Amino acid sequence: MPAPRPQVTASQIDRRRRRHTRYRADFRVAVSYLGNQYQTINGHCRDLSEAGIGILLATEMNSGEVVGLTFSLPGSIELWEVRAVVRYRRGYQYGFEFLSLTSAQQETLKTYLESLPQLAPSP
Repeated sequence: MPAPRPQVTASQIDRRRRRHTRYRADFRVAVSYLGNQYQTINGHCRDLSEAGIGILLATEMNSGEVVGLTFSLPGSIELWEVRAVVRYRRGYQYGFEFLSLTSAQQETLKTYLESLPQLAPSP
């Protein structure tokens, strides 16, 4: 007889709920980090929010690692260079939280996100 599944409380659900809506995005991102040596690897943005970015990246990184991200939002010539921390990993899909967006970048990002389709909420 299978063991009963533990019940999930409302407070646990609230903790898992995302603070910011994610949007589908599609552009290249260079990720710089210190592995065995300082490295830069190219990745591919899959989703974006006001607080972070999801990147498909063929490398091994650990949660909590701080990296540098370099990218341009599609349709813009402005090169963004921001710091971010690895918050999530599933296979080669990484979730990064932005650490160093300026006020101007935050406003530009909000405006850009309005033009993108929303992703369905995670279960």
